[in-house]
Amino acid sequence: MTVSVNEKLDLAHNFVLHTNQNIFLTGKAGTGKTTFLQRIKQLSAKRLAVVAPTGVAAINAGGVTIHSLFQLPFGPITPGTTQREGKKFNKEKINLLRTLDLLVIDEISMVRSDVLDGIDEVLRRYRSSSAPFGGVQLLLIGDMQQLPPVIKEEDWALLRPYYDTGYFFGSKALRQTSYVPIELTHIYRQSDERFISLLNSIREKTVTRAQLDNLNQRYIPDFSPAEDEGYITLSTHNTAAQQINSQKLQALKGKPRTFTATIEGDFPAHTYPTEASLELKVGAQVMFIKNDISRDKLYYNGKIGRITDMDESAIYVKSHQDGQEIVVYPVDWTNIKYTLDPTTKEIKSEPIGTFRQMPLKLAWAITVHKSQGLTFEKAILDISSAFAHGQVYVALSRCKTLDGLVLRKPIPAHSIKTELELEDFHQQVQLQTPNEQHLHQAKLTNQQHLLRELFSFERANSLLYRCRRVVNEHASSLDAECPSILAQLTDLLREKASDVSGRFQQQLPSYFANEKLPEHNEALQERVRKAGTYFQSLLGSDLLPLLQRCPTDCDNKKVRDLLLEALDELEKELFSKLRSFESCREGFNALSYLQARNRAELDFQPERKKLEPQPTETSASEGSSRGGLYGALMKWRNDMAGEHNTSGFMVLPQKTIVELARVRPTSEAELLAIKGFGKTKVRQIGADILRIVQENPGGRAASVATPTGKVPKEKPVKEPKAPKEPKELSPAITLAFFQSGKSIDQIATERSLAVSTVESHLVRYVGSGDLAVESVLPPTKIASIRSYLETYPSETLTEVRQGLGSDISFSDIRFVQYALRAEAAASGE
Repeated sequence: MTVSVNEKLDLAHNFVLHTNQNIFLTGKAGTGKTTFLQRIKQLSAKRLAVVAPTGVAAINAGGVTIHSLFQLPFGPITPGTTQREGKKFNKEKINLLRTLDLLVIDEISMVRSDVLDGIDEVLRRYRSSSAPFGGVQLLLIGDMQQLPPVIKEEDWALLRPYYDTGYFFGSKALRQTSYVPIELTHIYRQSDERFISLLNSIREKTVTRAQLDNLNQRYIPDFSPAEDEGYITLSTHNTAAQQINSQKLQALKGKPRTFTATIEGDFPAHTYPTEASLELKVGAQVMFIKNDISRDKLYYNGKIGRITDMDESAIYVKSHQDGQEIVVYPVDWTNIKYTLDPTTKEIKSEPIGTFRQMPLKLAWAITVHKSQGLTFEKAILDISSAFAHGQVYVALSRCKTLDGLVLRKPIPAHSIKTELELEDFHQQVQLQTPNEQHLHQAKLTNQQHLLRELFSFERANSLLYRCRRVVNEHASSLDAECPSILAQLTDLLREKASDVSGRFQQQLPSYFANEKLPEHNEALQERVRKAGTYFQSLLGSDLLPLLQRCPTDCDNKKVRDLLLEALDELEKELFSKLRSFESCREGFNALSYLQARNRAELDFQPERKKLEPQPTETSASEGSSRGGLYGALMKWRNDMAGEHNTSGFMVLPQKTIVELARVRPTSEAELLAIKGFGKTKVRQIGADILRIVQENPGGRAASVATPTGKVPKEKPVKEPKAPKEPKELSPAITLAFFQSGKSIDQIATERSLAVSTVESHLVRYVGSGDLAVESVLPPTKIASIRSYLETYPSETLTEVRQGLGSDISFSDIRFVQYALRAEAAASGE
């Protein structure tokens, strides 16, 4: 099947955008692979990241290096190396990898097979998927007839037991999945058919003796062009290129001028696009190394010219091609990293460093390696000593015409390296070129897979089983209501979700039978819309609210963490399902579904985290409420623990708090009847507990019975000290003392009370509006605390104190909190 130029590009773009098929985009030098990459970055609705094997290639592609994104170890990567040696990923990078749809790898010819397997291992691990590359779609861009991966002999000795070849297609992970090869054939760089035919023959290793003889006619012994002709020498070795540039620069008369780059942020030296300290002279031959992004487009990457003048801020370069003089100013290169936008949740490239320098480098000579991607009008090729596959082809293909190149030495046949495995690979590529029918089938397969995934509750069932196992193993440490809620959830998930979705999935093959894309199948779309409405209601009104009611309080931190982790994973899965079904309100669309699923991963926050900062909310059933009296007692307990630097259960066990919330004691005698309370504890914290009960009114349980079944009579707790004032008068006496001018410390001493007790008395009157907080604390302290509380309203008392610093006490914070409550009550809020 013959496919036109534009059709091939459209085919490649549609495979990238509308399927989950891996793609290998290849083609001769100058066929527009880089242009296609830029188009994909601009037009793709998928969440993508671009990586390349070297720093310079990454900067040119507008991406990052493979090693920086995946934090792979340097050197050979044998199976399991990434798990043993890889650095720990931060949360942001994990989220990025988890929600990645498309990974673009540029210059794939230079990527080793073990590096590709290292990427696979990282993606499988952090995406919790056993699919190759964690299910991420790959777009591999490159020409295998160009520069190969660099593999040292000692590295290959370690890799040889695992790999047949060091090229990327030897990757074990890639061999576990399929990919479609698309080869671009239209050459934009050259127009001379004779030269194009020669390049194709060299690329495909079919060059004839006659063609080689024709090429070697460009050998001109002792060729020495005039300085203003603008020839650049391409050498296979870096030392040779450096030596030519150094000798030519030193031969020029005049004083050199050095231009120093401005480097900000993170921009590693090995990725510098030109010298950080660029020494130039008037008369030097230079090459532009960046495209002019202005409207005038005065220069492009690879354009040659000669310096005619310089000053501190500008360089004047006369073009060899058109004789135009160009005023050159410093430009910026940007080093990026991929981040998640907190607002849009999209993957964005965030600048982390800039390199500002003149977009020039000495250009009497350059290495073949660094010429990749450039175009030259005139070049001297010193490539008879080519030592690597692809060097001769890359050097020749940089030139626009055969007449524009001169050979330093004739090219022997053995310099055109042939690798049988690449020849075999290229033949396979040509045999597997896809067409529109392949594209349709790939779209069909992708959409069918996504619909089955949408209506599958297998992961939810697995996560719920994990929750129940944690609860069953630690039942004695957890709330008795927890197993009951999870049992209800199991029945509901099975009967209303799994069974229903299972019956729907059994009907899907009949809808898939007519080869029509699910997106265009109106009968199927109508069923999806109705099913979506059902599952939205089930998830949003039944499953998630029931799960969020599950109590998680436990004095055993390890057990609580295990339970929270399991419940959070289950809640996230159900939340993701809810968002996914919401995306199908108007019918199923593959891209909309992917975007909804990925955004849910980023938007998710466990509902209990939203509820925990609000412990004062009332609830109909106080015994199981996470707010109301239970919440108020838990908050008081945790604040006391923070104030005294101890554990919460040492102040009051969680099970005791549950009982307090159920019984609602109103006297010390009733407190004594509750398990966990003795005379000492009643004396220490009884007054505070009874106050909290009084401040959180609600339904009261039956009177508390003793173990014998009798309701105890109320009787005062014996104290060794003199009788105190009646409890209801004690705060009033404290207030009177304070208003007479006595300090808190003086009142505590005179009344034989703890300072904290005196403060608790005064806090009560600040909260009622009978005592101005300004009479207790200085204005600067009030302003500081008030500002913090208004900025972070949901933080606990301990968190507030940590945020404000040690100069602020817990009591100071309570005074301002109660003052704010009094203000709100007075204003009717």
